[in-house]
Amino acid sequence: MNPIVPDWPAPERVRAVSTTRGGGVSRGPFASLNLADHVDDDPADVAHNRRSLVAHLGLPHEPCWLTQMHGCRVVDAEAGRADADASLATRPGPVCVVMTADCLPLLICDDRGTRVAAVHAGWRGLAGGVIESAVASLCLEPDRLMVWLGPAIGPDAFEVGAEVRDAFVAIDPMAGGAFRPGDREGRWFADLFTLARQRLARLGVRRVFGGGDCTHSQPGRFFSYRRDGTTGRMASLIWLAQEH
Repeated sequence: MNPIVPDWPAPERVRAVSTTRGGGVSRGPFASLNLADHVDDDPADVAHNRRSLVAHLGLPHEPCWLTQMHGCRVVDAEAGRADADASLATRPGPVCVVMTADCLPLLICDDRGTRVAAVHAGWRGLAGGVIESAVASLCLEPDRLMVWLGPAIGPDAFEVGAEVRDAFVAIDPMAGGAFRPGDREGRWFADLFTLARQRLARLGVRRVFGGGDCTHSQPGRFFSYRRDGTTGRMASLIWLAQEH
């Protein structure tokens, strides 16, 4: 197991990682550290992978695994499993987590290490305002926040229809800069990292890190739904450690 540790100036008590696909027991298209229980992987293998993750990271509690809906609902990680696309924690103990295999995971904390959040943002969630919902739920001034963008499908691989570009441009004309013409008529390549940065900038969140790791182009390292169809999911987690 070799998770990615965000390179950002978060307070020491903020702990964050994003998993890769290696280090688990799942087989076939789910090999090997699949953490999702909704993709037809062997439930026993998924359970083993989740237990291994908790042990490897020394997590204080079982992560708050969400049933992600490509929406904008944010829940408290203390509530346990819920239908939502983001969770937050305001004290040590609860572990926020989102699962992805091309969608963009965002990890958020404040500069004093008092609040954290994990966000799942596919294009529907981005266009619908999941980032805005997550930032608002933290109830802090935007200039106190910092964000890390985890692995997602890159701008050279994420080809979408014109309706996707139209959905973003209708909200912010500047979003047009995150798209370039695709290989087929009426298609566009979309840059999820840029779209997220634009949304964060509009909110006043200036400290944004990460971005650029493409899930689609690194099959040995990341799961990718767009590339493989039947595949596993990585996890991006964030929590607050106890102060000693």
